[in-house]
Amino acid sequence: MSRLHLTFACGDYDRTRALAEETIRPDGIDLTYLRLPVEETFFRMMRHQEFEVAEMSLSSYVVSLGADDPPFVALPVFTSRMFRHGSLYCHADAGISSPEDLRGKVVGTPEYQLTACVWMRGILGDRHGVPFDSVTYVTGGQETAGRVEKAGLDLPQSVRISRIPDDRTLSAMLAEGEIDALCTPRVPSPFAAGDPRVRRVFTDVVASEKEYYAATGIFPIMHVVVIRRDVYDRHPWVAQSLHKALLAAKEEAYASLYDTSALRFMLPWLTPQLEEARALLGRDYWSYGLDGNRETLATFLRYHHEQGLSKRSWRPEELFAPESLESAVI
Repeated sequence: MSRLHLTFACGDYDRTRALAEETIRPDGIDLTYLRLPVEETFFRMMRHQEFEVAEMSLSSYVVSLGADDPPFVALPVFTSRMFRHGSLYCHADAGISSPEDLRGKVVGTPEYQLTACVWMRGILGDRHGVPFDSVTYVTGGQETAGRVEKAGLDLPQSVRISRIPDDRTLSAMLAEGEIDALCTPRVPSPFAAGDPRVRRVFTDVVASEKEYYAATGIFPIMHVVVIRRDVYDRHPWVAQSLHKALLAAKEEAYASLYDTSALRFMLPWLTPQLEEARALLGRDYWSYGLDGNRETLATFLRYHHEQGLSKRSWRPEELFAPESLESAVI
């Protein structure tokens, strides 16, 4: 019997590597795994729907649900999760000594709808007295001039936002003090180079993120896996097949990460860091599915709606293919 051929565009992750290497194969599917940078995957999927299956920014996916005919359906598989307190940078002379000082400042962001920035705007509002509309935003390329939003946005007038000049970059503007701060998933080049003019807003990132988790129980979700809607409509069974395979691949990654015979990654204290993560966040700290992630998703969806990115507040269960939320009971 022939198998369905699908192309899956995704990052190079330990939790999906078994699918890339074909040691785990989804039932009934031959999968071509394309290892691509996340920005390229998101742009090509949002603009041109090039792949049958792809990793996608959680924010971009929720934006897409507002279309008359939503082009994707998601699986509750979270290829990227990350605390993002370390994603806020500021100019050393901007008068920012704490997160609360961001009120009234000019903050750059490559795109307003980036998931990391939705999270940080929400966290700043909830926990640091910086409502999202108390800041002026500028958008554009971080390291290369000319970046634009992947999807058209219809933002409320309360959002003060403009594009930087087409020949400028956010990293250069931050270093030169033309903007006060920058919220970005990627480390800006001046900071990476040790430029003293640029520093992080949260001076002790790890302590801030641990405190945030202790207070909220939230380990932020960044990316989901989406299936193109036309593929799902023709073959609804692929949702469960892919979900099972991705879950098995994650479990395999858990096991290999705790193999102490030789370090899998170039981190000297990888094993004790893994044990600490399990102690603080639980053994299944990178959990998939709706159970255990409902509050995290509900918080993000509230932020997304409050910040003008979605016209209504979605419920977590509305995001996912129903088949991926159920399993057979033996």
